[in-house]
Amino acid sequence: MAATAFAAASPPAAVLSGSRLLAPAPGSASHRAPVLLLPPPPRRSFSSPPISLSSSQPRDHCRFSSLRARATSSSEESSGSGDELLADLKEKWDSIENKSTVLLYGGGAIVAVWLSSVVVGAINSVPLLPKIMELVGLGYTGWFVYRYLLFKDSRKELVNDIEALKKKIAGTGE
Repeated sequence: MAATAFAAASPPAAVLSGSRLLAPAPGSASHRAPVLLLPPPPRRSFSSPPISLSSSQPRDHCRFSSLRARATSSSEESSGSGDELLADLKEKWDSIENKSTVLLYGGGAIVAVWLSSVVVGAINSVPLLPKIMELVGLGYTGWFVYRYLLFKDSRKELVNDIEALKKKIAGTGE
């Protein structure tokens, strides 16, 4: 409102309204609609050579010929891979003997992810606790780097610990 009063008081002056620069049109009264003044568009340079205009092709075609892309796909290929994927999944599902255990583990995983999301949301709502948790994480990361990654002997120890854990999980070790 103050901007329009200012524009009416001084016609040649430009007025900043929001993020746009408004100025009255040259040679017009100040009560008419202002003209939007924008900077000129940036110049673009393309790495391709300039396109010569010929009378057989329209101007827009020459201008955008380097931007043309063609996407083709065969519906047989995409449906074939989809059918193959579904058949493979059905075969694996049929080969599982204890389906209720798989469903129970899957449901448990979904509940665990949801519960962890709730806990993280509750921790984030406490004002100072997220920053403290970040400091704890940074401290642990620094300790881990110093303990296992900084020296050659400790890196070998970490690799041996990981290999022992893999054997323990796979059931091939002691």
